[in-house]
Amino acid sequence: MRLFRSVFLLSCAVALVGCYSLQRTSSTALVPGERVAFDVTDAGRVALGGSMGPEIDQVEGRLIQRDNGDYLLGVTSVKLLRGGYQTWAGEQVRIKPEFVGSAYQRKLNVGNTLIVTAIGVGAVAAIASQQLIANGVHEQKEPPLDTAVTVRRPPRGVRFTLLSVDISRIPFIGRR
Repeated sequence: MRLFRSVFLLSCAVALVGCYSLQRTSSTALVPGERVAFDVTDAGRVALGGSMGPEIDQVEGRLIQRDNGDYLLGVTSVKLLRGGYQTWAGEQVRIKPEFVGSAYQRKLNVGNTLIVTAIGVGAVAAIASQQLIANGVHEQKEPPLDTAVTVRRPPRGVRFTLLSVDISRIPFIGRR
């Protein structure tokens, strides 16, 4: 039962986290509260350069509000032109529509999520089955010392005394 519960919880966790990707969409389809990204145009780089830096390629975050065509974005990351990312903590930035080249919406990638979930469930099942097999093998433990069980030990060597000579002390004949 514990195995089933572990596999179920792992698959739920992976499904909740999921694999997301940015998919191109029209800017009119964007709804406040969604995770979105905008490719920034050259005019946008010039206008936003003072507050966000001059090398902005793409801005990602949660769309807070859309009024008069402007986007109010809680920025979570900024992709730079020459590679690399800057992480932001949800600072609000107002972006005009003329600063946006392309708009993207963050969507669940069902295929990748199912693959990752299947791999995770398989890994947990393999680990759990190894644990079950290991629990089935019992090691033979020695009895506690306070019981009356006799422990037999093999003799260390054979000793014969002949004419008051201990043979075990003679090299190559006795063992020592």
